[in-house]
Amino acid sequence: MNEAGRSEGTNGVHTTNAAGDAAAIENVTVRFGKFTAVRDVSFTVRPGEVFGLLGPNGSGKTTLIRALCGLIPLSEGRASLLGFDVATQTEDIRLRVGYMSQKFSLYADLTAQENMDFYSGVYDIPHDEVESRQRELVVLTGLEPYLERRAARLSGGWKQRLALVCALLHRPSIVFLDEPTAGVDPVARRDLWDLLFRLSGEGITLFVTTHYMDEAERCGRVGYLYLGDLLALGTPDELKHLPGVSPAATKRWEIISTGGDVSQLLRRLRTTAGVVEATIFGQTVRALVKENVEPDDLFLDPQFVRPTVPTLEDVFVMLSKARQERDEANGTAAKK
Repeated sequence: MNEAGRSEGTNGVHTTNAAGDAAAIENVTVRFGKFTAVRDVSFTVRPGEVFGLLGPNGSGKTTLIRALCGLIPLSEGRASLLGFDVATQTEDIRLRVGYMSQKFSLYADLTAQENMDFYSGVYDIPHDEVESRQRELVVLTGLEPYLERRAARLSGGWKQRLALVCALLHRPSIVFLDEPTAGVDPVARRDLWDLLFRLSGEGITLFVTTHYMDEAERCGRVGYLYLGDLLALGTPDELKHLPGVSPAATKRWEIISTGGDVSQLLRRLRTTAGVVEATIFGQTVRALVKENVEPDDLFLDPQFVRPTVPTLEDVFVMLSKARQERDEANGTAAKK
């Protein structure tokens, strides 16, 4: 550890702050005029962690990432990445951070190879290291068959791999990926996540925003941002056991539709006493029912009913509803 309280990574760059965190966010608020996009958010990210940030559109995820990268100023609070202050050491941070934006941001008229060459120059990678670094990342991502293809003609999955290569060229210690698999097919999504886990295994910290619940399950820890507020933070398992996710005197079932029309089963359950809530999940209905209810009470064959546990989707729906109800109550109280 050096005198500034930062440790050196394997590439000779700072990887943590004095507390050993790759990122430390303390009471961060970001405003645009009178609009508050991010409100009093605090959390840390550990070195090598895959940290997921979820939330609906407009919740402030992209704003927070851009603020941490020094692209927009903090209105209140403080934050550090790799031991560098976000507000005062933005150039130091940009040299050590990779950023994959939500929308494909490379040059569509350039080939994959030309994009890599351009960003190698932007990051001022030493000339004698460019070829070996590019080759290393091309092998990692399997991009070689598409090097001479214009970026505009790449499929969604290969565009994202190219964007990832360009974000990794300068050997960053932390990489921000803003919805990296949006619009990508399931196979390409899985392949991209395999790459991300390989990078995490090499000590690179990954900060990922996503809308997909299965991707949130892959993260070491997850934060849920809603209308600018961080409502929950923890491992997927910890979040599933938050108070209120499964209300007292209730249980969860997964019910297989045997009649072929799962929507008809859903409509019936939603109007049946003892059912608190129900939603379709593939060819089944996931239902929250009162604890004393049995399948026979709902005219269900017990062999097609099985107990289940909350999903992350259940968690985020519960958190969102609770926040909405609180806001409505506060609004009503304010009017009174």
